[in-house]
Amino acid sequence: MNKVFARGPSLFYRLCIVLTLSVIGMVMDAKVESVSTARTYLTSLVSPLQYVADMPGAILDWSASRFTSRQTLLVENERLTNKITLMNEKLQRFTVLKQENENLRRLLDAPVQSGMHRMIAELMAVDNNPYSHQIVINKGAIHDVYEGQPVLDDTGIVGQIVEVGTTNSRVLLISDITHAIPVRISRNNVSVIAGGAGVVTELSLEHVAHSADLQEGDLLVSSGLGKVFPEGYPVGVIESIVRDESKPFSKVTAQTSAQLDRIKYLLLLWPPESAPADSLSPDQLGQKVDE
Repeated sequence: MNKVFARGPSLFYRLCIVLTLSVIGMVMDAKVESVSTARTYLTSLVSPLQYVADMPGAILDWSASRFTSRQTLLVENERLTNKITLMNEKLQRFTVLKQENENLRRLLDAPVQSGMHRMIAELMAVDNNPYSHQIVINKGAIHDVYEGQPVLDDTGIVGQIVEVGTTNSRVLLISDITHAIPVRISRNNVSVIAGGAGVVTELSLEHVAHSADLQEGDLLVSSGLGKVFPEGYPVGVIESIVRDESKPFSKVTAQTSAQLDRIKYLLLLWPPESAPADSLSPDQLGQKVDE
């Protein structure tokens, strides 16, 4: 095997031949113009092979670029989606805060007798007993809340305080079947008693004579009798009148002015002489609302 591979010119002669051919090629390339033309044709002939040889690398570069662009777009899309979600959550909270702010403004702007002080209270709980219409608010003895204190919303009388704790109190709603409030018809000052009908937002007028001058749509306001509720606050609107001569009294039902089925914020009232220091007097309302 070694003898076979040893046959032929020696390495030195091979080197000389290569060098000689290289020198001849360089001289011909520099001096003979036809060689340059031939080289151009050969380059053109070989260029497709160069493109073919370069194609796998180009495809890999293109695929890598596309993959990088897609990954970048996916990351950016996820970032923008998360940002939109957060912005929508903030928008929802701002919408709720705006609505609550409007509710508080209406509550503070509710018509109150001259000199009466007021304080905002918030609903904490609703009594789950279907036969008792009571709620719990977040104001108590430390806020100078007292039993029998009137409670309103921005549309009318809600009820009165029946139990006072240290930091919260229980309110009996005017729709409770055990509650009654003296009212008068604003149209003609006819006095009647409005009792709870046991149905939220509904009242029943008690012992109304058939001859009483009552009409559907009449506004009921507190009469001030009994010294619990101040005079002149909306209580309800007469909804139906049934005059059955076989019965001693007419059946009269009214819809409460206060929205008892959607209570959120409430208003507590004090006369000036017993109002707590942190209650709002009439001349403080504009300043507090702006704050």
